[in-house]
Amino acid sequence: MIPLMKNAFLNETETISSLSDFIKNAKKLSMGEQCLKFEKKFAKLQGRKEAVLVNSGGSANLAMLQTLKNLGKLKDGDKVGFSALTWSTNVMPIIQLGLVPVAIDCDPFTLNVMSTQIIERLETENLHAFFVTNVLGFAGDLQTIKNICNKRNIILLEDNCEGLGTELLDGKCGNFGEMASFSFFVAHHMSTIEGGMICTDNEEFAKMLRMVRSNGWDRNLNVSQQKKLRNENKIYTEFESKYTFYDLGYNLRPTEITGFIGSFQLQFLKKNIEIREKNYLALEKIVKDNPDLILINHSNLKVLSSFAFPVMCKDKRKKEKYALKFEATGVEIRPMISGNIQRQPFYKKYVKKKQNLPGADKIHDCGFYCGNYPDLTEFDIQTLMNCLRYK
Repeated sequence: MIPLMKNAFLNETETISSLSDFIKNAKKLSMGEQCLKFEKKFAKLQGRKEAVLVNSGGSANLAMLQTLKNLGKLKDGDKVGFSALTWSTNVMPIIQLGLVPVAIDCDPFTLNVMSTQIIERLETENLHAFFVTNVLGFAGDLQTIKNICNKRNIILLEDNCEGLGTELLDGKCGNFGEMASFSFFVAHHMSTIEGGMICTDNEEFAKMLRMVRSNGWDRNLNVSQQKKLRNENKIYTEFESKYTFYDLGYNLRPTEITGFIGSFQLQFLKKNIEIREKNYLALEKIVKDNPDLILINHSNLKVLSSFAFPVMCKDKRKKEKYALKFEATGVEIRPMISGNIQRQPFYKKYVKKKQNLPGADKIHDCGFYCGNYPDLTEFDIQTLMNCLRYK
């Protein structure tokens, strides 16, 4: 069987050995120096000023939206657009925080929202923010989307949980939005078991993110930020400050284990991305010769950090045919993430207005994916090729 992911970590034996040594010698396992070290390394790698580590990618999405509400950038009833092909934790916080979700269609040939789709939605909806998902390591024309958002004062957020390492000609995925989320869940590009990160260049956002992460208090702010906040709220003693809560927050804190694994895994990330891209391009050659399948367009990408291998079929019957081929061969497959999110039970329950989403419906009905990662053997690749061949 070819599972979605064979190992929890890159270079698993080495990672587990180092993790064991760390745990045996660590004096503290709650959030501390290791988390801060990982944040600094990740911000440098991504090329952003600030990185805030949290306990999951889903928490990262929640924290970004709560930050915007705390700072008055969004208010109850504001409309937030989002990629219709996405994960539940992109959309649920929009609903949970009293905002109005507005689905934006995705292109079956790129799997992502393109500027044409957001322009079309803006003809009928006045958006205050747009939460774009970079699906399976692919991306839309993000620079054009960013320009549209800037022109219309729409706050652009990125869910880059599946796009770590992907680069457009205009820059890295995760560097177009005001804030961007990343996930380190098992089977993502790199794993800390559970874990997520938010990157931003905005110091005000980073400050609030750190408060949102930790109950709304100021313990993880720098000294000048603490002093300013305490003076504004007339908190004059260190004793009082210990249990003073300044704004709405949660407990989204990671552990030192998360921080240690994250820093350790970063050394293997570049090679990991290179192998994923190599695997993808090898499998893509088979798709090009198969008239039953749709070739995903990634001509806008300089580096394709393939999260998984998507199989887009021309119609539902062909999808059923190829899904059966994969399963019969022992290849684990999944739906194309959440598909058209409007067809999910929670969305039907809580959101009254539905959008026409022909592209997302096509992806929902005609697509699935299998795993792509460095631990795939040559035999595994040949097996996947055989599943993709036109017969």
